[in-house]
Amino acid sequence: MPLCDDAATVISGFSNVPPQVRGHVRDLRIRWALEEIGRDYRLDLIDAMAPRSGEYRQWQPFGQVPAFDDGEIRMFESGAILLYLGEQDAHLLPTAPQARWQAITWLFAAGNSVEPALAHLNGLDLFFAQEPWAEQARPGAVKQARRKLASLQKALGERAWLAGPFSIADVLMVTVLRLLDHTDVLAEFPALAAYKARGEARPAFVRALAEQLEAYAAPTGE
Repeated sequence: MPLCDDAATVISGFSNVPPQVRGHVRDLRIRWALEEIGRDYRLDLIDAMAPRSGEYRQWQPFGQVPAFDDGEIRMFESGAILLYLGEQDAHLLPTAPQARWQAITWLFAAGNSVEPALAHLNGLDLFFAQEPWAEQARPGAVKQARRKLASLQKALGERAWLAGPFSIADVLMVTVLRLLDHTDVLAEFPALAAYKARGEARPAFVRALAEQLEAYAAPTGE
C-alpha cells in the first residue's frame, strides 16, 4: 500500500471534516493518482477548523488541501499536482501527442468547465440548505449542472475514458462528478453514471478512499 510513514512524497489533508463532505475532499484526487502508480506517500494532516500556520501558508497560500512535496518540487492545486504526476508516469498521462493533449485538455475541463457548476449545487445543498436564498438559487444551479452534464455525456460518447486510456483527466472528472452523490441528478445521465462507477471501481480508487476515510476516523473518538 503506497501510504507509508517514511515516504519521501508528502501530501496535506485534513484530520477531520464534517460528515457530509467525508470522502470528497480534494486530497482524494492525489491519493488516487499515487495509488494508481504505486508511489509511496505520507500525510501531513491539519485541523480543518484551526487557523493555518504561516509555515503551511508558505506551502499552500490559501490554506486549503492538498499541498504536495516530493523532496524536489513543492506545489499546490490538485489539477497541477495531477499534471506533475502524469508527466512522470505514462499510466496517468499518455505519451502519444494527441492522447496526451486530450488528457490535459480534459483535466482543465474538469476543473474549469464542470466543477464550478457542480460545486455550486453541492455547496447550496450541504451547507446552506436552510437558507431562503439557497432555496431560491437551487433550481438555477440544478439547471446549470444539467447543462454541463449533458455536454459532458455527449462528448464522452461510448468511450470508457475521456482521452482513450485512463488518465489524470479521469481522476479529476470522476471526483468532480462525485460532488453530486447527495442528489439523483447524475442518474439522469446514464453514460456518466456508468463512467463514474468505472472510476470508483478501480482498486486504486477504493484504496485511496478507504485511506482518506480512515484518516478522518482515527482522531475523532466517535
